[in-house]
Amino acid sequence: MPIATAGLNPTRLIVLLSALVAFGPLSIDMYLPSLPAIAQDLAAPVGLMQFTIGGFLTGFCLGMLLYGPLSDRFGRRPVLLTGIALYVIASLACVFAASAEQLIALRVLQAIGGGAASVMGRTVVRDVFPLERAAQVLSLMHLVTMIAPLVAPVLGGWLLLVAGWRALFLALALFGAVCLVLVALRLPETHPAERRADVSLAAAFRAYGHLLTDAPTVGYLLALGLTFGAMFAYITGSPFVYIEYFGVAPQYYGYLFGLNITSVIALTTANKWLVRHIALDTLLQLQTAVIAVAGLALWLLGAESLLAVVLPLLVSVGLTGSIGPNTMARLLQRHTEHAGAAMALAVSGQFGLGMLASALVATLHDGTPRAMCLVVALFCVGACLGLQLIRFPAAGARPQSSTL
Repeated sequence: MPIATAGLNPTRLIVLLSALVAFGPLSIDMYLPSLPAIAQDLAAPVGLMQFTIGGFLTGFCLGMLLYGPLSDRFGRRPVLLTGIALYVIASLACVFAASAEQLIALRVLQAIGGGAASVMGRTVVRDVFPLERAAQVLSLMHLVTMIAPLVAPVLGGWLLLVAGWRALFLALALFGAVCLVLVALRLPETHPAERRADVSLAAAFRAYGHLLTDAPTVGYLLALGLTFGAMFAYITGSPFVYIEYFGVAPQYYGYLFGLNITSVIALTTANKWLVRHIALDTLLQLQTAVIAVAGLALWLLGAESLLAVVLPLLVSVGLTGSIGPNTMARLLQRHTEHAGAAMALAVSGQFGLGMLASALVATLHDGTPRAMCLVVALFCVGACLGLQLIRFPAAGARPQSSTL
């Protein structure tokens, strides 16, 4: 059962947890406008620089797969504090990177640390809030989190002009340091010793096997991860599509990026109402069908004009803010005893498929929007198809309600 919220201000807690969840998108989005400039400064090809995103996603996946079971066994606070400290140190080291290869390696280290914040921010929701509120709280967290990527590319573009790309990593280090202090002073242990006394570390890691043999769980993971991957195909390809192919100035890239975040905010707000009136599984079926149609439209029309890229992405990227919280809420409902492992697998799967999408866009890059549009379409359609596994529960699984 969730712990009592006495002594924890729910609003402040949600804001802090949203900041923790924002480590990933903020660490990527702030420096997107500077990718071409970093490539030029470090004398690196565009394809290699795109792997600074893929490297970050790799580190996130590795870190989160460790943090979930570790936090189930040893508690949330020690894992969280250690991870954020590593993030701050790695961010400062990125300031002094002398080559693309060094920057990629340091980004992996930065991500391993930041992964603790991302997975623990979601896991604490399960510790603190009643299960029936999980989807609403996760949606609200996602809405608050969208403030960071809305501002980050714009801030990154202007920081690039005023102070150069290395200042971006100083800003990220400062953000991490502030969060480290707030967690140390304001966030108590939400997974007390009496709730983990009978959980061995080996058993905590074995939970992954149980999760991956449950067909509906795999369906939710695929819907979550492939939708996220489609978004990262857009994140990886859009700086070059917008700035180099369509000629958008770097300092204005953030405004186009912000249109998608505005769409996320609007659709996430609507999702908070929808989850109270429509069964989550039904809602997820509708949402993944819509992004599949939007992805196909992008693939067919994306090379024609800037507008043909922007409009379908408003739908496919915008719905990530709804599909993500809804699938996570269903996972938390299905696996209450291994919330840390479930969230670690979910979020690492997100970033793992994001890494794959990012690598595909980098590998297929041909100077046109075609690679980005193709990968977005494939992942959106895959999310819709993958969710069909929720219709086939594992043998012997007890029936699960589809509402919260």
